[in-house]
Amino acid sequence: MYPDLSPKLDLSIEGMRSQQWSEGIFAFLLVGIVVFTGIVITFMFTKNRPKEIRVGERLMFAAIILGVVVAIMFGAVQMLGGYLF
Repeated sequence: MYPDLSPKLDLSIEGMRSQQWSEGIFAFLLVGIVVFTGIVITFMFTKNRPKEIRVGERLMFAAIILGVVVAIMFGAVQMLGGYLF
């Protein structure tokens, strides 16, 4: 069925393919952190933003900031653990 796969090739959950996928997911996590941090910074330093931020906007930015903090902690746990989930 798969002639090019040797019997010693590890395709288990800890195998090389899962490690490659994990690295891709980690890179996607980093890109997400950069994008959402950029959104918050852009909004905070724009010249034409209103003086008073509405409640919905406050909740949205609080959720974005909380998501970025959680993503940073998730990435740090992955890297400190020595392997990527």
